[in-house]
Amino acid sequence: MAFNLFGKRDKPIEPTASPEQEPVTPPVPEAPLPEPEPRRPSLFSFGGRSEPAPTPHTPAQSEEAPAARRSFFDRMKEAVTRTRETFTESIASVVALTREVDESTIASLEPILLSSDIGAATTALVLENLRQRAYRTGISGGAELKDLLKQELKHILDSVATKSKAARPVPHPAGLEVIMMVGVNGTGKTTTSGKLAALYTSQGRSVLLCAADTFRAAAIEQLEVWAGRSGVDIIKTKQGGDPSAALYDACTASKARGIQTLIVDTAGRLHTKSDLMKELDKMRGTAEKLVPGAPHQTLLVMDATTGQNGLTQARLFTEAARVTGIVLTKLDGTAKGGIVLAIATDLGLPVVYAGVGEKMEDILPFDSNAFIDSLLD
Repeated sequence: MAFNLFGKRDKPIEPTASPEQEPVTPPVPEAPLPEPEPRRPSLFSFGGRSEPAPTPHTPAQSEEAPAARRSFFDRMKEAVTRTRETFTESIASVVALTREVDESTIASLEPILLSSDIGAATTALVLENLRQRAYRTGISGGAELKDLLKQELKHILDSVATKSKAARPVPHPAGLEVIMMVGVNGTGKTTTSGKLAALYTSQGRSVLLCAADTFRAAAIEQLEVWAGRSGVDIIKTKQGGDPSAALYDACTASKARGIQTLIVDTAGRLHTKSDLMKELDKMRGTAEKLVPGAPHQTLLVMDATTGQNGLTQARLFTEAARVTGIVLTKLDGTAKGGIVLAIATDLGLPVVYAGVGEKMEDILPFDSNAFIDSLLD
């Protein structure tokens, strides 16, 4: 029996010599089945052979960057649609009728600039620069006049941006950055705080919100909703509590957790309310004691639809609150987007963010080139 058992085990070897089992051998070489397998390497974990797969994705990723840039420009262009519809059409009518630029041509730009809320000071500055250019070297026609107008408007925005420490929202300082949001009620300050938290989170930064608006009813609850939407934590106190105490807790928690950006939503106030302005000074002192250099940015939230009225209010506010930059909300809801240039000239401050809608992602880092190109497309 042992021999037979061994024989049965030896049979696979013996048949190799027998022609009858040679047909069995061909199925074995039919192991060319491994050849089809490499055609589907990802299914059978042939990692080395699947390396070519990423190659086609590389160009796709590189194409995403220009797509993102186009998307940014399109969103800015859409935001200034109402302004562009009146401003660009008026400029186009002047350009179309201009073959030789003279004083009357330049003077015809004045009502167009003023109607878009660019402001008297900015309008006078732009027109004077255009006149000087016309006298020195001449302006050949309407097309060149339009190009020079774009250059002048961009120069105003860029010159203010380079002078301000809040000129660019990035790069952020090393360690904890404290951003205080200030302004009057109704400008969208709390909403903007939540949107900025979502924006910074999407950029890979850790964010904490501080509900220091303990004065307005439901302000804390509103910020809690935005914290939940943007996926960040919030430090709060009860309504009517001490906002400086809330800020103290928020700074302490941020340092303990290794948070990169702390956004502080403060109570809406007027520059004439001395008690509220003193409270803002107290909060600034609290932040500075706990975090060197804080607050690193103090952003004044302005409603673009208020135009020159809001600008007058903001001018007095910036002196008292030591504002470093402007967040301009509801830019998509006004035909007077020229207020951006009035802010630059009158306040000497850059617009660093623009609110362009109601959704969480509807806030854009302000870009002067995209704005002017969108305005004078």
